[in-house]
Amino acid sequence: MTVQAQFPKEQSTEGEFRRQGDAFRGWVTADGRSGYPAAKGRYHLYVSWACPWAHRTIIVRMLKKLEDVIGMTVVDPIRDERGWAFREGPGHSPDPINRFEFLSEAYRATDPSYAGRVTVPVLWDSETKRIVSNSDDDLMRMFNREFNQFTNSPLDLYPSGLQREIDALNTFIYETINNGVYLAGFATAQRPYEHAVRALFEALDQLDARLRDHRYLFGPHVVETDWRLFVTLVRFDAVYHGHFKCNIRRIVDYPNLFGYLKDLYQADGIAETVNFDHIKRHYYVTHADINPTRIVPIGPDQDLSAPHGREALNSER
Repeated sequence: MTVQAQFPKEQSTEGEFRRQGDAFRGWVTADGRSGYPAAKGRYHLYVSWACPWAHRTIIVRMLKKLEDVIGMTVVDPIRDERGWAFREGPGHSPDPINRFEFLSEAYRATDPSYAGRVTVPVLWDSETKRIVSNSDDDLMRMFNREFNQFTNSPLDLYPSGLQREIDALNTFIYETINNGVYLAGFATAQRPYEHAVRALFEALDQLDARLRDHRYLFGPHVVETDWRLFVTLVRFDAVYHGHFKCNIRRIVDYPNLFGYLKDLYQADGIAETVNFDHIKRHYYVTHADINPTRIVPIGPDQDLSAPHGREALNSER
């Protein structure tokens, strides 16, 4: 039997998924020294409601009140062999900036020789007509700090006193959880699948214990690490538990992680960034190698608007 990998170029001979790196790492700066000065209306964000990496940037853009500063277009959740597409439909639309039909056109406009996988998010510069960055990590930091002159939001998701600790926990969460679910789901052999799942649930166990006495990962205040974790947790029971076979436990089975998930979901504006229709249709329809019937499950029945009971956990670490 031939096993087809989701992304063959990113699969090892041992059946491990090895994610490609970000291709474009330009940086928008407040002072413009990077060549990309922060400006209102110059930059446009291409995203998918379904993608957790893009979801992070949507959240930070919203929290920093940059909706009128940085435009945003959502791609169709169904990605086929041609990649992410701009179409008319509920929750997504044609590209109003360049009239692209596919996001790959933005990649080729930036680098005609580009041969990697086309990913979201993408920050497009309408002045130079090229991609600034397709790195969600970098975009979160840019939105957090470099556009402050255009917003009245005082929020700082990467405070100077915690940066070293934030970076360390970000790495741990990325390797074991954010990317860990993909290492499990895209594995094409038993051993790498089991290794990824065991590491994933060991990490979830650790974080559940960490959140027993503290409302958020670094105490009473939300930082970028919380949103990096949130985008995986909110998809977990709906997609990763069944579709990616990460089924030792569900997030609803963790008393602290589930309360924490509900707490973050109920923050102002966050629920509007979570589109379960796009999320489930993207994974279950797009990944035909994993779900050949393309049947989208109805469940799970989870109420993220129910009381979370974490208000009293406001102690410092």
